[in-house]
Order: sequence, then C-alpha cells, then structure tokens
Amino acid sequence: MTKNSEAKTKNIEANAQKKFKSRIRKFKKVLKDDIEKEEFLETLAASVEIFLPAKKPDEVDSIIIYTTADGKVTDGEYAYTEGDDIHASLPISDKDLDIFIEAFKNFKLE
Repeated sequence: MTKNSEAKTKNIEANAQKKFKSRIRKFKKVLKDDIEKEEFLETLAASVEIFLPAKKPDEVDSIIIYTTADGKVTDGEYAYTEGDDIHASLPISDKDLDIFIEAFKNFKLE
C-alpha cells in the first residue's frame, strides 16, 4: 500500500467514525421523541441480503430485497459472484419476487 493510499484509508476511517457517532446521536434523539422518530422513519428504506448455500467455495449468490421502513417490499435483485472479480446482478420480476417473499415471510430481526 502506498503512502497516499494509506493516508486516504485513514481519512476515510476517520470520516466513518465521525459519521457513525453522528448517526448514534440521531438514533438516541429518535428514541426520545416520537415526532422525531416518525419523521425519521418516513425517510428510511432497507435492504436485506440473503446469501444462498453454494456447492462451490468460489461461488456466491444472494437475493437482495429492498423495502420501505414499514417492511413493504419494493424491489429485489439476484446477485452472483464467481471467484474474486466476476459478478452479475439481475433484477427480480414481481412474479419471482412474490416467490421469495413467500419463502422468507417468517424471517424476523430481533
């Protein structure tokens, strides 16, 4: 790693630390104020990536499901990686997305 890239990495890490602390302050504020919480939740979206079992160790595939803050699924994509640098991503049709929604309907974060 060159000195320039090391400095850049340290700068990015410092920025990440500052941003993370800012996010923690925001979440603490949201937890204390219902109006702030409601406004904040209206701006959120989420994604869940589900890694599927693979027979080959250099093969990784996953389903990525995008949702609104209240959990309504809006979109999805299939991702496939072979080795270190061969990657493909395919959109999931609404019809196929319904299959994944049904298959994973009992998944919960706790």
